Amino acid sequence: MTKLFIKLFVKNPTDLQNPKVRSSYLSLAGFTGITVNLLLFIGKLVLGLISASVAIIADAFNNISDAGSAIVALIGFRLASKPVDKEHPLGHGRLEYVTGFIVNMLIILVGFELFKSSLDKILHPVLPSVGNITLILLAVAILVKAWLFTFYRKISKLTSSATVKASSLDSLTDCIATALVLISALIARFYGVAIDGWAGSLVAVFILFTGIKASKETIDLLLGSPPSPAFIQEIYDFAKNYPQIIGLHDVMVHDYGVGRQIVSFHAEVSADSDINLAHEEVDKLERDMHEKFGCIVTVHLDPIVTNDPLVNELRTLVEQTAKEMNEEFTIHDFRMTKGEKNNNLIFDLVLPADCTMPTQDAEKQLAERIQDKKPDCSCVIRAEHPFV
Repeated sequence: MTKLFIKLFVKNPTDLQNPKVRSSYLSLAGFTGITVNLLLFIGKLVLGLISASVAIIADAFNNISDAGSAIVALIGFRLASKPVDKEHPLGHGRLEYVTGFIVNMLIILVGFELFKSSLDKILHPVLPSVGNITLILLAVAILVKAWLFTFYRKISKLTSSATVKASSLDSLTDCIATALVLISALIARFYGVAIDGWAGSLVAVFILFTGIKASKETIDLLLGSPPSPAFIQEIYDFAKNYPQIIGLHDVMVHDYGVGRQIVSFHAEVSADSDINLAHEEVDKLERDMHEKFGCIVTVHLDPIVTNDPLVNELRTLVEQTAKEMNEEFTIHDFRMTKGEKNNNLIFDLVLPADCTMPTQDAEKQLAERIQDKKPDCSCVIRAEHPFV
């Protein structure tokens, strides 16, 4: 059914780099979520009122909160797809994250309210009246939510949408929540035991867990979470195809919403190479990366000395000394200025992200170790943490 929906409502569905195509996918996800959840809400609310089951009513309001979330998300998709303007030269892509956060807050609020009403039912239990139709419709609701989970997951993979991904996880927890309601209804029907309040509280806990987890992921995106290691490795592997580029460092990825990533890094080239040819190759790299990854790319040309034996010897010495301090320490931007009695070694020291050593201490300790080995060398070190 998912393939049929895509075929009917998305033009040119394989052109995923086209913002209009992505917008069509997201609109389809939003409208489908609104329709399905509204129907489930109406059906479960009627069942809950007839059977006097707080668990079914709680599950119904879970669905109406999902419908409301889908509406907010749909508004966010539309706003995020707006083109750049004078006030927002990098576009409006992060509005999708903002609306995703609002959706998550609504989920948490609903979960909290449902937990309170379920707690009241635990303190004052009432045996619900459960008929065959109730049991059948709850089972159908589970199947519908299972389909919605696969539908959202498919759309989220195609569009890389954090909001749709959160909706897919929410649908999965809804399946579990409705299954708990169904179990409580079966127990009430065949054993005459009222665990309705307990089932409702478990549903509420599932809702709260989903909302808090999704909120954390959305906040990470707003704060600036690192790109995936696979994406960074792709950048390194792609740059290896350009002969004049010896290495990369200071890779940075700024995320302004899907389709609005800005990538920058330093590309090392031999200091003996023709600067015009090297610049031409870097320009080509920027264009090719934009075409392949769909991001804005800025590359800084960084010439390094490669054929001076003394420079190479001292670079190796510095690298080994840094590794002695910490196996994960690396250096880049190594340069040497020769004086009459002293050589100045200038470089950047990269500390792992989880390193607790203060940067000033790392700079001082490494400089002292190098000078112990090479008294005629002084160091100018800038310690930093990686940006990815």
